[in-house]
Amino acid sequence: VLMLWVMGGLRHVTAPAAIGGPFQLTDQTGQTVTDKSMQGRPSLIFFGFTHCPDVCPTTLFEISEVLKAMGEDGDRVNAYYISVDPERDTQAAMKEYLSSFDPRLKGLTGNAEEIAKVLSEYRVYAKKVPLKDGDYTMDHTALIYLMDRDGKFVSPFNINRKPEDAASDLKPYL
Repeated sequence: VLMLWVMGGLRHVTAPAAIGGPFQLTDQTGQTVTDKSMQGRPSLIFFGFTHCPDVCPTTLFEISEVLKAMGEDGDRVNAYYISVDPERDTQAAMKEYLSSFDPRLKGLTGNAEEIAKVLSEYRVYAKKVPLKDGDYTMDHTALIYLMDRDGKFVSPFNINRKPEDAASDLKPYL
């Protein structure tokens, strides 16, 4: 807890939770991606899974639209889709799933331990939920993390607006 002197006396201010940290995962092309890969560019990070029925594909479409609205500047943004379901989200599954979205989106996956580590680093909630037919779905945090050029958390990124407006909000972080 930080203590600040404010006119009228001492006040307690809670420091923000640290979000982000070291990780090592594999993208849909087989390349290793680490937290160091984010350096020098702002990053949009979304956690999800390839069997997601609606929220994940909608969010990835919206991120694709923002990258498109940025024009060439979209090449200067990291866009990561990190799996919360390493059991099904293999490199091949991520490659096929992401083929419908902007090619600048990188789908990151790993083994159960690697995914658990990155979920912990980013304070992401994810839970396997059994379905009646023996299959399962995943409950998970569904926000987009905006990280700055140094890989530090800035804020959740609001995607629920015109792609041009979201793109203009992203440009100062380039």
